[in-house]
Amino acid sequence: MRVAFGAFILDSETRELLEHGCRLHVSPKAFDLLKLLIERSPSVVSKTELQDRIWAGAFVGDANLSVVIAEIRQALRDDARNSTLIRTVHRVGYAFSGAATDLSAKGAQAGTFHRCWLVWRDKTFTLGNGENVIGRDPRCSVWLDASGVSRRHAAIAIEPDEVTIADLDSSNGTFVGGQKVTRPCRLSDGEAIELGSASLTFRMWSDERPPKTERLARPKKA
Repeated sequence: MRVAFGAFILDSETRELLEHGCRLHVSPKAFDLLKLLIERSPSVVSKTELQDRIWAGAFVGDANLSVVIAEIRQALRDDARNSTLIRTVHRVGYAFSGAATDLSAKGAQAGTFHRCWLVWRDKTFTLGNGENVIGRDPRCSVWLDASGVSRRHAAIAIEPDEVTIADLDSSNGTFVGGQKVTRPCRLSDGEAIELGSASLTFRMWSDERPPKTERLARPKKA
């Protein structure tokens, strides 16, 4: 399994957790627990099942589980009080709540490849299926370190039949094509999006209407 979520990639074959291509150091139990939560996403995995799967044959309490969950959150910079990746279901268990995309060959054949992306300055941000939160918080799916952008500014939802953007009660508002977004707004390829001082372009690949390849004029030989 090779799965991408935000700036992170989890690779079960190499047993690596990467952030922007750099390996993060997590314990084997933290890696296995995160892998299990992603595999079962968005379902809640009970504490009992987590303890049985991660500590097979050993008796452990909730404290052991809490320590490993805290390790995962620290690695992913996921604040327990304002979590975007690991959701706590009190007295029940935990769930992975991020937008994950399968990068394996099997997943690509199933059509889970990135088909939407954002362009900001010289950067490109691929968008995964489901919700992609955009903001100045590094834990967001799309991190914009720009003035005027709220910590959780807006969210783009990638669904099979449409793509929409919604403002998340930001301080400076979200604008598409110069119009303020007051409710979820449908996006089309090439739309101009403004979040505070950040101007972005939304791009979407369509197999039905792929972009035309530009023909280059070459000078004729003398």
